Amino acid sequence: FVPYYEKQIDLATGDIVGFEMLARWNSPSLGVISPEIFIPIAEESGLIYVIGRWVIRDACARLAAWHRVDRTQPLGIAVNISPLQFRHPDFVACVSQALVDFSIQPGLLTLEITESSLIENIDSVVARLNELKRVGVIVSVDDFGTGYSSLYYLKHLPLDEIKIDKSYVRDILDDSNDAAIVESIIAIAKNLQLRTVAEGVETEDQARILRALGCGLHQGYLYSRPLPAAEFERLYIGKSQML
Repeated sequence: FVPYYEKQIDLATGDIVGFEMLARWNSPSLGVISPEIFIPIAEESGLIYVIGRWVIRDACARLAAWHRVDRTQPLGIAVNISPLQFRHPDFVACVSQALVDFSIQPGLLTLEITESSLIENIDSVVARLNELKRVGVIVSVDDFGTGYSSLYYLKHLPLDEIKIDKSYVRDILDDSNDAAIVESIIAIAKNLQLRTVAEGVETEDQARILRALGCGLHQGYLYSRPLPAAEFERLYIGKSQML
């Protein structure tokens, strides 16, 4: 498995505010395989926690190395968390240990958790999220609007961020329903004091509309495709773009 990175941009300043780490399986026979293909296999085989643990620790190790190179701004990193990984008994301990081992400020690590992780056994989910909040990490709901979205869990769960799914961003210019949904998500998040990040931004027009609706944190091909570690570090780490 190899890490790829995609930057997140604050349109108000033009600054890079963080990165999302995206794991890829580099198969000798099949080439680079995306998570959409190998994650279900990993979950079915029971390997997902081992892979997820590697992702968290590798992200923290990379972040620590980047901060040693560029101390001008402590940028954060986001990682995706599988529902099975989220429910693992040792999950919080794994996160805490990685932060300690690599001397990472907890607030610089964002855990992106899918909606499906949040709707089963709500009492257990609340307890787990409160544990993570005590650790100090940022908790984000990934691909918001594609699952069983519920205002109940937005109100009652200790969350920090909502990521607007790329399927709504893609058609925001041509589909009035998608535009209305995005506007509603941003308004709800604002009223609940949650940060919003739009993913899958590919055009200047999409970026303009999202910013006008109140979402200024973006990621997507408009700004950069996910890049392998060596290329990403060559372009961004320790360079003026990091400022």
